[in-house]
Amino acid sequence: MSNDLNWFKSSYSGPQGGDCVEVASCPDVVHVRDSKDTALPSLSVSLDAWDAFIEAV
Repeated sequence: MSNDLNWFKSSYSGPQGGDCVEVASCPDVVHVRDSKDTALPSLSVSLDAWDAFIEAV
């Protein structure tokens, strides 16, 4: 399933790589994964949980 998602990195992420995450959103879930190893499973959270995380950081 994660191959069918439209993943994106923050515009603050540089082209050199490093410690980045990628995010893909669906109507009711946000998926987060490590951009350095996209074969690893992604973390899936509800929109409410994602909104709370974004607000906290």
